[in-house]
Amino acid sequence: MASLQVSRLVLSSSSSSSCSRPKAAVSIPKLPKFHVSVPKIPIKKQTLSVKEPSFEFVESLPLSLKQRRGSDSIQRARLNAVLEEVMDRIEMHKNIGDQRNNWNSLLLNSVNMITLTAALMAGIASVNCHGVDSVTAVKIASTVLLTSATGFAALMSKIQPSQLAEEQRNATRLFKKLRVEIEKFLRESEEIEEEDVKEAIKKVLSLDKAYPLPLIGTMLEKFPEELKPATWWPENKRENPKTGLANGWSQELETEMREVAHVVKSRDAEEYEKLGNVALKLNRFLAISGPVLTGVSAVSSVFIGQDSGLAGIVAMTCASLAAVVNTLEHGGQVGMVFEMYRNSAGFFSLLEETMKSTEKRENGQVFETRVAVKLGRSLSELRDLAKRSNLSQVEANEFASKLF
Repeated sequence: MASLQVSRLVLSSSSSSSCSRPKAAVSIPKLPKFHVSVPKIPIKKQTLSVKEPSFEFVESLPLSLKQRRGSDSIQRARLNAVLEEVMDRIEMHKNIGDQRNNWNSLLLNSVNMITLTAALMAGIASVNCHGVDSVTAVKIASTVLLTSATGFAALMSKIQPSQLAEEQRNATRLFKKLRVEIEKFLRESEEIEEEDVKEAIKKVLSLDKAYPLPLIGTMLEKFPEELKPATWWPENKRENPKTGLANGWSQELETEMREVAHVVKSRDAEEYEKLGNVALKLNRFLAISGPVLTGVSAVSSVFIGQDSGLAGIVAMTCASLAAVVNTLEHGGQVGMVFEMYRNSAGFFSLLEETMKSTEKRENGQVFETRVAVKLGRSLSELRDLAKRSNLSQVEANEFASKLF
């Protein structure tokens, strides 16, 4: 509208200044003013916050399932704790086994050196019997050495270091086997129950009882009345074997395992027990003879220098025999041989019990392969052994029926 007013002023000024031009008036209507009121939209100050998505999958699970998962994690942790203790025991038994093997070598060498030195001194004293002072000194020295040798020989015969070392070697091997079993179970099992943890603990405690570490109070009896197979596994409730095709087992395989168990018990186990009793008797005889001979030599050395030279001869002879006996007993490791037979008899007992038990039985074909390898036979040889045993039993029953 300001532009229109300006145009009017320009037109009016131009008309007044020029007379020759005609006057013209242009009237332009004024546009009406429109007042448009736009209502204000009330805007509230709001703070925008982006919420992170929350995944509450565990909370949405059923309560029983959550409890089961929590229990499984706890039992798995407990079984891992048992595995750590097993690994620690492996190292302990290995170290102590090496130490006791060193005991056997060092004590044997020391006892033999002391005994032979004392025998030599007794011989010198018996020859130089004219010098009273020199004879007395040599005689006292030989007596002291022979008495010490008697004590050391009695100690070695009591604890049997070679047998102790073999016990620790067996314990190390069996703990390693248990370690492999637990690791395999942890790797392959999706759910671990409390009974599995208790079973693992029982196996550890059974091994601790079968092969103790300390000597005083818990040492195994080294000279029992007769050989008893070693038992390093917990007692299991025996069940009647199930027949059928479940888990790779069949009636034929059940019969085969029963026949193998009968052969193992009647042939191999009895033979090992017999040989073990022979080793036990030999070890007992040598363990008594060594200290007795050394003691007789020590007593005889006291009487060296008397009118008769018999004391010197007895001392030298008994000392020499004692050195031979100690070498045969501890150098030959007769105690270790006895422990090997005892452990082998225990192996056959465990094998027989495993074949008769059906608790948590593994696949039949896998079990057959395991038994064959443990007995040092192929699968065909194991089956032939079972067939021959079955035929021999049938023939024996027929012969008995004819007699009666």
